[in-house]
Amino acid sequence: MQKVCIKSLVENGSLESRRYYLARRTVIEMLSDRGYQVPDMDAQLRRSLAEFRAEFSDHPEADRLRITARRASDPSRKILVIFCEGFQTRKQNAVGILSQIVNKEMLDKVILVVQSKMNSHAQKVLDEYSVKVETFLIADLLVNISKHFLEPKYEILSPGEKDKLIKKHAIEDKKLPMMLESDAIARYYGLEKGQVVKVCYAGGIPHSLVSYRCVV
Repeated sequence: MQKVCIKSLVENGSLESRRYYLARRTVIEMLSDRGYQVPDMDAQLRRSLAEFRAEFSDHPEADRLRITARRASDPSRKILVIFCEGFQTRKQNAVGILSQIVNKEMLDKVILVVQSKMNSHAQKVLDEYSVKVETFLIADLLVNISKHFLEPKYEILSPGEKDKLIKKHAIEDKKLPMMLESDAIARYYGLEKGQVVKVCYAGGIPHSLVSYRCVV
């Protein structure tokens, strides 16, 4: 019987490139769900891991993975996603990353995909930046949590839709069930305090259930 080397069963290519590939896919889907138009989105989502490695190499340079997308409702507004290298994100790293951003007045937000959590000094730099900066650990983007089959469907209400809901039920938004701003789903959709989310539960339930949550 011919022996099979275990090494031959392992996927060729670096773990690093696979992590970047999966995280970048999730980011593209996240931007689309937030209402941004990602250039060549369909083609990028169809791209295989092998094609990703062929374009960005087996050890991708983080700077080449950046994504800029325009808001569908206002193309003059953009969001910038920066993939950060290294496992120590300190104050000098944060300052260096933000100093390279140009035309920041055109940006709605900046998203940093980091290898490890920011320390308190680095986080303070981000909090004081003129544009809101969100951070995501790359490990948290390897799977798109919004696509899990057990997850309900989320719909973010516009300010007008929120007002109608409040008036219809004669309640204050603070009386609605709460969703923390730090909740994984709230972070995925980029929700901010005061926004209201319609949550539809359908899977395995005879009649769909609908509830509303206010981000706090």
